[in-house]
Amino acid sequence: MENKSDRPIRILAPHSFREDLSRRAFLRAGTATAGLALVLVACGNSGSVSDGTSPSDTSGAGGDWTELDGAATGEWSRKIRKSSGALAMYTWGDYNDPDIVGPLADSTLGVTMKVDYYASNEDLITKLSSASGKSGFDIVVPTGPYVPQMIQKGLLQKLDKSLLPNFVNLDTPYVGQPWDPNDEYVVCKDWGSAGFLYDASKITRDLVTWSDFLDACTKEASGNCSVIDAAWDFCGPYFWANGKSANTTDAADLDACEEFMVNTLGKHIKAFDSYPSTKIAEGAYSLAVAWTGDARQAYSRIADAGGKPENWKWVLPGPKTQLFMDTYAIPVGAPNTDAAHSWINWELVPEISIKDLSYHGYHTGMKNMEQLLKELAPDLAKPDMIFFSDEQVATMEAQEMNSALERLVEILNKTKAKAGA
Repeated sequence: MENKSDRPIRILAPHSFREDLSRRAFLRAGTATAGLALVLVACGNSGSVSDGTSPSDTSGAGGDWTELDGAATGEWSRKIRKSSGALAMYTWGDYNDPDIVGPLADSTLGVTMKVDYYASNEDLITKLSSASGKSGFDIVVPTGPYVPQMIQKGLLQKLDKSLLPNFVNLDTPYVGQPWDPNDEYVVCKDWGSAGFLYDASKITRDLVTWSDFLDACTKEASGNCSVIDAAWDFCGPYFWANGKSANTTDAADLDACEEFMVNTLGKHIKAFDSYPSTKIAEGAYSLAVAWTGDARQAYSRIADAGGKPENWKWVLPGPKTQLFMDTYAIPVGAPNTDAAHSWINWELVPEISIKDLSYHGYHTGMKNMEQLLKELAPDLAKPDMIFFSDEQVATMEAQEMNSALERLVEILNKTKAKAGA
């Protein structure tokens, strides 16, 4: 029988507006919050009720519901419910607009947020498992394929869907995923891919493929190369460069990967950095693997640091690369589940979702994305690093949970030892 968690991710590739946005995008990198029409009444007058809007008939614990005004046209659910107290999130680095996990959450929802970061799903699972329900976190952000094992280990609790009325704003391809077919445990946060950035003033040849990346890391960028600190993401470039699936379980493939990554590549790696954009801006690397959103942020950070973003080239490499979808979930033992539901539901308001997208640079799965961007973020910076064509999506491979994962972790750890990390 087919294991539902092994089915591929279903992704909508919105490309009809991609070129149009690219023509209008800022040449200078940076988030496009100036083009957000500055996000609705919720961002300026949090908790206000729409003129002429009757109070929502949504019922639930923890307080009354209100319906926010919004700049986006069309039928949208914008129900929010205030909560209170501290709200602790454990997530990937710099993965939300600072306002949305800071003062705006406080003024709109009445919660004070604390955010801590991890570098890999393995780190997240280890943290929650060792805490035995006492991690202190209210929201976590696992990548989709890891969700079934987290459910099986008793790390995630079921969501109260009555407290998530804005779930209806998500587009069909981003719900009912194989890791949670009934949407009981997680909500789509966003999806993206990975590639690499290189300083063309130091690496003067064109780099196009993962083979080019690996070669440059051992040559021009030796000692100045950064890779993602997560096992599957780290080993993927080797497999793709050699025409293999990153989900291979073949012993010979895994042996060859270990031989190359540990004994050939390892000594050239400067850092295992899942969020290299800050260090890139500081001049620490000349070549770095990065998830698409962090790579996009690198351009604005280089400019802010007084560097030359025009020297840096972004590559979505061939012949294949990765595809991921991250999710919001509530861990077992969360001390403030009421606030967690309120915040996740608020994130699904279209104007808040697009504000967050403009910052972190990942597709958030909203319905009618083309129309939302035209109305809320017409000058969105570098949209080609957020929205991909059907042809590009066809080259992307999603991680599968299989028997090779433990071996990939071993390869990563052995390579770190070789690199002296």
